[in-house]
Amino acid sequence: MQTDIDPRSLIGRKAFDRHGNKIGTVDEVYLDDATGEPEWAAVRTGLFSRDAFVPLEPSEMREEGLRIPYDRKLIKDAPDFGVGRHLSPEQELQLYHHYRLDISSPTDSVSSPPPADKDFGKIAGSED
Repeated sequence: MQTDIDPRSLIGRKAFDRHGNKIGTVDEVYLDDATGEPEWAAVRTGLFSRDAFVPLEPSEMREEGLRIPYDRKLIKDAPDFGVGRHLSPEQELQLYHHYRLDISSPTDSVSSPPPADKDFGKIAGSED
């Protein structure tokens, strides 16, 4: 993903699959513990649905929103871990396997929501 993008700018943006079909809205952004770089996004897939975790690499930020280079079904079938909590190494590994991503980096680096003082996970006006 473009590293010059502020993770806060992703919150509330629309998310699209590889064919341009709307999947939902970015609900939270998860940062890599080791680097602090945005690594995963939780996309709210519907009003009464759940959040689907999607990789921010190799996704792209475009004018219309976040373009995720996977089919809608694969995204909606992603493991559901709930939002607002730290992703364990096992959960992150499940996501890597689900999206068939290369796991060449050390697995001791896990993702977590940003610190409370940088609350990227909240959409303005949303309720807890």
